[in-house]
Amino acid sequence: GCVEDVQPLKQGMRLKISTRYAIESLAIGASIACSGICLTIVERGLKQEDSNWFVVEAWEETLRLTNLAQWIKGTFVNLERSLRLGDEMGGHLVSGHIDGLAEIIDQKNEGDAIRFYLKVSRQFMPFIVNKGSIALNGTSLTVNCVEDCVFDVLIIRHTLEMTTWGQAKIGDRVNLEIDQL
Repeated sequence: GCVEDVQPLKQGMRLKISTRYAIESLAIGASIACSGICLTIVERGLKQEDSNWFVVEAWEETLRLTNLAQWIKGTFVNLERSLRLGDEMGGHLVSGHIDGLAEIIDQKNEGDAIRFYLKVSRQFMPFIVNKGSIALNGTSLTVNCVEDCVFDVLIIRHTLEMTTWGQAKIGDRVNLEIDQL
């Protein structure tokens, strides 16, 4: 998806986001993960044949814990509708309740993949383990190595092409959701 419009609210933000999801699948009141953040659709509409839009609002807690406050018109976001019982689960359980932020401090090309090194607050370290799962900007990933307050993930070409990870760079702050298990 792509942020089309941002409107400040008294203690929050209202965002219009374009999407390729069918308008019928975007019910008012439905949850949608936007770069991992669980938000509620409050409005929706048709833009063109191949692009629809929806509106979400974010308030103080979400703005404090996530990177959403930095989103501007033109920001690309990963989108995912809620999982339904019976749907195939291709990763680990992700709720969209962001725990905090991780900062990309380094990246290394490894063939068609990129290894990202991320730094987090010490408070999260007891929950980040080698070969454990983690969600970053809504992408379910496996932690490869943990040292002090830094861990790394390897992102394959397909994921780089299908998500916002293809544009990620050193200094970016990404939404972090610790594995619930």
